[in-house]
Amino acid sequence: MIKKEILITSAAIDRRVAEIADVISRDYEGKEVLLIGILKGAFVFMADLIRKLHLSCKVDFVRLASYGTGTVSSGKIMITKDIETPIKGKNVLIVEDIVDTGLTLSFLVEKLKERDPHSLKVCVFLDKKERRKTPFEADYIGFDIPDRFVVGYGLDFNEMYRFLPDICEIKDSQEIGEENGRSM
Repeated sequence: MIKKEILITSAAIDRRVAEIADVISRDYEGKEVLLIGILKGAFVFMADLIRKLHLSCKVDFVRLASYGTGTVSSGKIMITKDIETPIKGKNVLIVEDIVDTGLTLSFLVEKLKERDPHSLKVCVFLDKKERRKTPFEADYIGFDIPDRFVVGYGLDFNEMYRFLPDICEIKDSQEIGEENGRSM
């Protein structure tokens, strides 16, 4: 069994998601917004966020890849599942589970800007600022976290541990190797 330590409890997550939803609802008051979730990790956060919003929204998903089962991004990003909704002239909010290097979100933001949305913002559940390789700032942030390998609340390690209700740090270095990276 893998060793893990709870860093953020499910109760703290629930409170913070409600706070973010209130801010987003105020920012988009009277407007429709298209939420674009980045698969797979953001689906739990996005589902909770949508249920707490007080505004009209539509949903779409994109899937990006920069590495397979490893823990460090290759730096080369591909869209493996594109959005289906045209975004020209729309208010778009990208929803992501975690940002660390900033490479993937920078790539996606640039690709979506080419489609001429009315507005484009980013909401991330977790932010690992100390791992940035490219400047990137999200518009809405759930939690700033240190450079630790985390799972739970939709975040996985080799497709496992998404079910955990809390954000947990994996403590077993043999399981994850010497690298301490996470996501894109």
